[in-house]
Amino acid sequence: MELSHRVQAIKESPTLAITAKAQRLKAEGRDVVALAAGEPDFDTPDHIKAAAIAAIQNGFTKYTPVSGTPGLKNAVIAKFKRDQGLDYTAKQILVSVGGKQSFYNLCQAYLNAGDEVIIPAPYWVSYPDMVILAEGRPVIVECGIEQGYKLSPAQLEAAITPKTKMLVINSPSNPTGAVYSLEELKALGEVLKRHPGVLIASDDMYEHVMLGDTRFANILNACPELYPQTILLNGVSKAYSMTGWRIGYAAGPEKLIKAMENIQSQSTSNPTSIAQVAAEAALNGPQQECFAPMLKAFNERHEFVVRRFNATRGLKCLSAGGAFYAFVDAREAIRNLYEEGKLAEPTDLALGNYLLEAQDVAVVPGSAFGAEGYFRISFATSMSNLEKALDRIEKALA
Repeated sequence: MELSHRVQAIKESPTLAITAKAQRLKAEGRDVVALAAGEPDFDTPDHIKAAAIAAIQNGFTKYTPVSGTPGLKNAVIAKFKRDQGLDYTAKQILVSVGGKQSFYNLCQAYLNAGDEVIIPAPYWVSYPDMVILAEGRPVIVECGIEQGYKLSPAQLEAAITPKTKMLVINSPSNPTGAVYSLEELKALGEVLKRHPGVLIASDDMYEHVMLGDTRFANILNACPELYPQTILLNGVSKAYSMTGWRIGYAAGPEKLIKAMENIQSQSTSNPTSIAQVAAEAALNGPQQECFAPMLKAFNERHEFVVRRFNATRGLKCLSAGGAFYAFVDAREAIRNLYEEGKLAEPTDLALGNYLLEAQDVAVVPGSAFGAEGYFRISFATSMSNLEKALDRIEKALA
């Protein structure tokens, strides 16, 4: 059986693959601490679950419009007005089966063969592969720990060519937790104003998961004049602990949103009717009651893991501005372990296997995010799990 060239050009999601391996080891009786999956360890708030239960009981179990129910689209419109001061119409909104489908729809609707997409690295694992599936070409721009994992205006200008079709901005970032300030976004915006043919895809999925005193802003808050060439991608998965409900949404130019809807109509059609009712309740509900307990816990865990990593031999970790990840520079630790004969090769993949096999800790190697020599953990788990895992990592690297 000969598979398609497009599927052979991409790889399985590394985070899902590592999580699956950790689950297999757990099933075998191993005491594995899995820090790979980006999923809040809080339950979906009760008022959101109640709305879904009521929808089932009321028989709201049929097809909906492909682009989303009118009620949910209105809730999304209200959210953008409330949180960012941005105005959209219903024809500028598309509700999809999670944030992943939003970005997939975008690539399929917008990219032609050979079109270039600028992706700052470290990046979310699926960006390059979705671009490749649309026959586009990912242009990876390395933004290491030395520059706070953020794209500079000079790097952006140098990466733009006549073939550049799109730029991806993810802030707060998965995997690094880096957050662009309003001033930094304005500086990038000055470059983008000179290139009106470059679409800006702003992935704001972690908008409400902010750490410390950091404040969220996206490219349109910084440069409202970029509105015609910007699409905002967001969802309810992270902020409302609704990962399994699979609801994401996009807001952008009407022509582009309609094209993305056409792609969706030929793949999944509408998102689940019940999940849409739940998402509407989330966006219209009491936000602070949802966010406050989760953010308090994430801040405590963040401070703990950053302190512990920076006290561990061979590791370096910056404080994050948002999301619930720690992205750790392990290049020195990898060199140490390789020279001591504990790693077969000096790579982050070898380190990840070593930590899982020898210490029962599952992390995601940085190469999955375009950053060899690093690893990512999620601190969206209990403090006891984090303490156990970091004790084991410290022991492994001692």
